[in-house]
Amino acid sequence: MKLQEIARVTGKRERARLWERILLAVAVVGLFACAGARATEKPKTATVQFKSGDQTLSGFLALPDKEGKHPAMIVIHESWGLNDWVKEQAEKLAEQGYVSLAVDLYGGKIATDPAEAHELMRALPEAGAIKDLRAAFDYLATRPDVKPDNIGVIGWGTGGGLAMQLAPHEPRLKACVVNYGALPTDPGDLQNIGAAILGNFGALDRGITPDDVKAFQVSMTKLQKFISLKIYDNAGHGFENPNNAEAYRPEAAADAWKRTLTFLKAVVK
Repeated sequence: MKLQEIARVTGKRERARLWERILLAVAVVGLFACAGARATEKPKTATVQFKSGDQTLSGFLALPDKEGKHPAMIVIHESWGLNDWVKEQAEKLAEQGYVSLAVDLYGGKIATDPAEAHELMRALPEAGAIKDLRAAFDYLATRPDVKPDNIGVIGWGTGGGLAMQLAPHEPRLKACVVNYGALPTDPGDLQNIGAAILGNFGALDRGITPDDVKAFQVSMTKLQKFISLKIYDNAGHGFENPNNAEAYRPEAAADAWKRTLTFLKAVVK
Protein backbone atom coordinates (compact mmCIF):
# COMPACT_ATOMS: atom_id res chain seq x y z
CA MET A 1 0.00 0.00 0.00
CA LYS A 2 1.32 3.47 -0.88
CA LEU A 3 2.24 5.90 1.88
CA GLN A 4 -0.53 8.30 0.82
CA GLU A 5 -3.12 5.54 1.07
CA ILE A 6 -1.82 4.45 4.47
CA ALA A 7 -2.07 8.04 5.74
CA ARG A 8 -5.59 8.39 4.38
CA VAL A 9 -6.82 5.17 5.96
CA THR A 10 -5.08 5.93 9.25
CA GLY A 11 -6.64 9.40 9.33
CA LYS A 12 -10.12 7.96 8.85
CA ARG A 13 -9.54 5.42 11.60
CA GLU A 14 -8.33 8.10 14.02
CA ARG A 15 -11.38 10.28 13.28
CA ALA A 16 -13.65 7.29 13.80
CA ARG A 17 -11.99 6.47 17.14
CA LEU A 18 -12.29 10.10 18.26
CA TRP A 19 -15.98 10.21 17.37
CA GLU A 20 -16.55 6.94 19.25
CA ARG A 21 -14.90 8.44 22.34
CA ILE A 22 -17.09 11.54 22.05
CA LEU A 23 -20.28 9.48 21.73
CA LEU A 24 -19.26 7.30 24.68
CA ALA A 25 -18.58 10.35 26.82
CA VAL A 26 -21.94 11.86 25.83
CA ALA A 27 -23.70 8.64 26.82
CA VAL A 28 -21.94 8.50 30.18
CA VAL A 29 -22.66 12.15 30.92
CA GLY A 30 -26.31 11.70 30.02
CA LEU A 31 -26.57 8.57 32.15
CA PHE A 32 -25.38 10.28 35.28
CA ALA A 33 -27.22 13.55 34.49
CA CYS A 34 -24.05 15.56 34.88
CA ALA A 35 -25.29 18.09 32.36
CA GLY A 36 -28.22 18.99 34.57
CA ALA A 37 -26.24 19.26 37.76
CA ARG A 38 -27.08 22.29 39.82
CA ALA A 39 -24.42 24.86 40.50
CA THR A 40 -23.64 25.58 44.14
CA GLU A 41 -21.97 28.97 43.80
CA LYS A 42 -22.84 32.14 41.90
CA PRO A 43 -20.15 32.93 39.31
CA LYS A 44 -18.01 36.02 39.54
CA THR A 45 -18.68 38.52 36.75
CA ALA A 46 -16.94 41.57 35.33
CA THR A 47 -16.85 43.79 32.27
CA VAL A 48 -13.50 43.32 30.53
CA GLN A 49 -11.75 44.96 27.61
CA PHE A 50 -9.47 43.46 24.98
CA LYS A 51 -7.87 44.52 21.72
CA SER A 52 -9.03 43.67 18.21
CA GLY A 53 -6.46 45.25 15.93
CA ASP A 54 -6.45 48.96 16.77
CA GLN A 55 -9.87 48.82 18.41
CA THR A 56 -10.73 48.11 22.02
CA LEU A 57 -13.69 45.78 22.56
CA SER A 58 -15.60 44.96 25.69
CA GLY A 59 -17.34 41.86 26.93
CA PHE A 60 -19.16 40.38 29.88
CA LEU A 61 -16.95 37.83 31.66
CA ALA A 62 -18.34 35.13 33.95
CA LEU A 63 -15.96 32.96 35.96
CA PRO A 64 -16.35 29.57 37.67
CA ASP A 65 -16.12 29.63 41.45
CA LYS A 66 -13.25 27.16 41.64
CA GLU A 67 -9.63 28.20 41.13
CA GLY A 68 -7.32 26.73 38.52
CA LYS A 69 -7.51 26.39 34.76
CA HIS A 70 -10.87 25.87 33.08
CA PRO A 71 -12.28 25.32 29.60
CA ALA A 72 -13.76 28.47 28.08
CA MET A 73 -16.66 29.58 25.91
CA ILE A 74 -17.16 32.54 23.60
CA VAL A 75 -20.82 33.60 23.89
CA ILE A 76 -22.36 35.47 20.93
CA HIS A 77 -25.52 37.51 21.34
CA GLU A 78 -28.63 37.60 19.17
CA SER A 79 -29.48 40.53 16.91
CA TRP A 80 -30.72 42.37 20.02
CA GLY A 81 -27.21 42.85 21.37
CA LEU A 82 -25.48 42.02 24.63
CA ASN A 83 -28.56 42.17 26.85
CA ASP A 84 -29.32 40.61 30.22
CA TRP A 85 -30.51 37.29 28.75
CA VAL A 86 -27.20 36.73 26.97
CA LYS A 87 -25.32 37.60 30.15
CA GLU A 88 -27.44 35.03 31.97
CA GLN A 89 -26.35 32.37 29.49
CA ALA A 90 -22.70 33.26 30.15
CA GLU A 91 -23.33 32.96 33.89
CA LYS A 92 -25.06 29.59 33.44
CA LEU A 93 -22.04 28.30 31.52
CA ALA A 94 -19.70 29.60 34.21
CA GLU A 95 -21.77 27.71 36.78
CA GLN A 96 -20.93 24.57 34.82
CA GLY A 97 -17.20 25.29 34.97
CA TYR A 98 -16.51 27.38 31.85
CA VAL A 99 -14.77 30.75 31.74
CA SER A 100 -17.37 32.52 29.59
CA LEU A 101 -16.94 35.70 27.58
CA ALA A 102 -20.04 37.29 26.05
CA VAL A 103 -18.63 39.59 23.38
CA ASP A 104 -20.26 42.97 22.72
CA LEU A 105 -20.30 43.21 18.92
CA TYR A 106 -22.50 46.32 18.88
CA GLY A 107 -20.28 48.62 20.92
CA GLY A 108 -22.75 48.95 23.79
CA LYS A 109 -25.91 49.30 21.72
CA ILE A 110 -28.91 47.18 22.69
CA ALA A 111 -32.07 47.02 20.59
CA THR A 112 -35.46 47.67 22.18
CA ASP A 113 -37.65 46.59 19.26
CA PRO A 114 -37.36 44.23 16.25
CA ALA A 115 -36.77 47.05 13.77
CA GLU A 116 -33.81 48.39 15.75
CA ALA A 117 -32.42 44.87 16.16
CA HIS A 118 -32.63 44.37 12.42
CA GLU A 119 -30.79 47.62 11.74
CA LEU A 120 -28.02 46.78 14.21
CA MET A 121 -27.61 43.35 12.65
CA ARG A 122 -27.46 44.79 9.12
CA ALA A 123 -24.83 47.34 10.17
CA LEU A 124 -22.51 44.64 11.52
CA PRO A 125 -19.95 43.62 8.87
CA GLU A 126 -19.40 39.87 8.96
CA ALA A 127 -15.66 40.11 8.32
CA GLY A 128 -15.27 42.59 11.16
CA ALA A 129 -17.33 40.44 13.49
CA ILE A 130 -15.18 37.39 12.74
CA LYS A 131 -12.04 39.45 13.40
CA ASP A 132 -13.45 40.57 16.75
CA LEU A 133 -14.46 37.02 17.70
CA ARG A 134 -10.98 35.75 16.89
CA ALA A 135 -9.65 38.51 19.14
CA ALA A 136 -11.98 37.25 21.85
CA PHE A 137 -10.53 33.76 21.36
CA ASP A 138 -7.01 35.17 21.74
CA TYR A 139 -8.04 37.02 24.90
CA LEU A 140 -9.40 33.84 26.47
CA ALA A 141 -6.46 31.72 25.31
CA THR A 142 -3.98 34.01 27.07
CA ARG A 143 -5.83 34.15 30.39
CA PRO A 144 -4.05 32.21 33.17
CA ASP A 145 -7.34 30.59 34.26
CA VAL A 146 -8.15 29.16 30.79
CA LYS A 147 -7.07 25.94 29.12
CA PRO A 148 -6.10 27.35 25.69
CA ASP A 149 -6.77 24.04 23.92
CA ASN A 150 -10.30 23.79 25.32
CA ILE A 151 -12.24 26.76 23.96
CA GLY A 152 -15.64 26.61 22.28
CA VAL A 153 -18.27 29.03 20.97
CA ILE A 154 -22.03 29.29 21.31
CA GLY A 155 -24.56 31.64 19.76
CA TRP A 156 -28.27 32.17 19.15
CA GLY A 157 -29.88 33.52 15.98
CA THR A 158 -27.47 36.06 14.52
CA GLY A 159 -24.93 34.89 17.09
CA GLY A 160 -25.44 31.29 16.05
CA GLY A 161 -24.69 32.18 12.45
CA LEU A 162 -21.54 34.04 13.54
CA ALA A 163 -20.48 31.05 15.64
CA MET A 164 -20.69 28.93 12.51
CA GLN A 165 -18.71 31.53 10.55
CA LEU A 166 -16.03 31.59 13.22
CA ALA A 167 -15.59 27.81 13.03
CA PRO A 168 -13.81 27.69 9.64
CA HIS A 169 -11.73 30.78 10.46
CA GLU A 170 -10.42 29.72 13.87
CA PRO A 171 -8.63 26.37 13.64
CA ARG A 172 -8.01 26.21 17.40
CA LEU A 173 -11.74 26.14 18.16
CA LYS A 174 -12.76 22.92 19.90
CA ALA A 175 -16.56 23.07 19.67
CA CYS A 176 -19.31 25.16 18.09
CA VAL A 177 -22.93 25.30 19.31
CA VAL A 178 -25.34 26.93 16.86
CA ASN A 179 -28.88 27.69 17.96
CA TYR A 180 -31.11 28.51 14.97
CA GLY A 181 -28.32 30.38 13.22
CA ALA A 182 -27.50 30.54 9.50
CA LEU A 183 -25.43 27.63 8.26
CA PRO A 184 -22.45 27.88 5.88
CA THR A 185 -22.71 26.34 2.43
CA ASP A 186 -19.37 27.26 0.86
CA PRO A 187 -17.41 24.02 0.27
CA GLY A 188 -14.16 25.65 1.33
CA ASP A 189 -15.64 26.84 4.62
CA LEU A 190 -17.14 23.42 5.33
CA GLN A 191 -13.82 21.73 4.64
CA ASN A 192 -12.01 24.07 7.02
CA ILE A 193 -14.27 23.39 10.00
CA GLY A 194 -12.31 21.43 12.57
CA ALA A 195 -14.54 21.98 15.60
CA ALA A 196 -17.23 19.51 16.61
CA ILE A 197 -20.67 20.96 15.82
CA LEU A 198 -23.91 20.85 17.82
CA GLY A 199 -27.03 22.48 16.39
CA ASN A 200 -30.55 23.13 17.72
CA PHE A 201 -33.21 24.27 15.25
CA GLY A 202 -36.97 24.77 14.97
CA ALA A 203 -39.11 22.96 12.42
CA LEU A 204 -41.21 26.12 11.93
CA ASP A 205 -38.24 28.42 11.33
CA ARG A 206 -38.77 30.18 8.00
CA GLY A 207 -35.24 31.65 7.93
CA ILE A 208 -33.18 28.55 8.66
CA THR A 209 -35.47 25.84 7.34
CA PRO A 210 -35.39 22.11 8.08
CA ASP A 211 -34.19 21.59 4.50
CA ASP A 212 -31.23 23.89 5.19
CA VAL A 213 -30.39 21.92 8.33
CA LYS A 214 -30.65 18.56 6.57
CA ALA A 215 -28.48 19.76 3.66
CA PHE A 216 -25.83 20.95 6.12
CA GLN A 217 -25.97 17.58 7.88
CA VAL A 218 -25.42 15.73 4.60
CA SER A 219 -22.51 17.96 3.56
CA MET A 220 -20.74 17.70 6.91
CA THR A 221 -21.28 13.94 7.12
CA LYS A 222 -19.74 13.46 3.69
CA LEU A 223 -16.71 15.39 4.93
CA GLN A 224 -16.57 13.13 8.02
CA LYS A 225 -17.00 16.08 10.36
CA PHE A 226 -18.22 15.64 13.93
CA ILE A 227 -21.81 16.93 13.97
CA SER A 228 -25.05 16.49 15.90
CA LEU A 229 -28.15 18.43 14.80
CA LYS A 230 -31.71 18.36 16.13
CA ILE A 231 -34.89 19.90 14.71
CA TYR A 232 -37.65 20.55 17.26
CA ASP A 233 -41.26 20.07 16.17
CA ASN A 234 -43.68 22.95 16.82
CA ALA A 235 -40.76 25.33 17.44
CA GLY A 236 -39.62 28.27 15.35
CA HIS A 237 -36.85 30.84 15.37
CA GLY A 238 -35.86 32.05 18.84
CA PHE A 239 -37.57 29.23 20.74
CA GLU A 240 -34.96 29.19 23.55
CA ASN A 241 -35.43 32.77 24.75
CA PRO A 242 -38.31 33.27 27.23
CA ASN A 243 -38.31 37.00 26.48
CA ASN A 244 -39.73 36.09 23.07
CA ALA A 245 -43.16 35.11 24.40
CA GLU A 246 -44.64 34.01 21.07
CA ALA A 247 -41.67 31.87 20.00
CA TYR A 248 -40.59 30.47 23.38
CA ARG A 249 -41.03 26.71 23.79
CA PRO A 250 -39.93 25.78 27.33
CA GLU A 251 -39.65 22.02 26.81
CA ALA A 252 -37.62 22.37 23.61
CA ALA A 253 -35.46 25.06 25.24
CA ALA A 254 -34.74 22.84 28.23
CA ASP A 255 -33.83 19.92 26.00
CA ALA A 256 -31.58 22.10 23.80
CA TRP A 257 -29.74 23.37 26.89
CA LYS A 258 -29.29 19.85 28.22
CA ARG A 259 -27.94 18.74 24.83
CA THR A 260 -25.57 21.69 24.85
CA LEU A 261 -24.14 20.96 28.28
CA THR A 262 -23.79 17.25 27.54
CA PHE A 263 -21.99 18.01 24.28
CA LEU A 264 -19.64 20.54 25.86
CA LYS A 265 -18.90 18.20 28.75
CA ALA A 266 -17.80 15.55 26.26
CA VAL A 267 -15.94 17.74 23.77
CA VAL A 268 -14.57 20.85 25.47
CA LYS A 269 -13.74 19.84 29.06
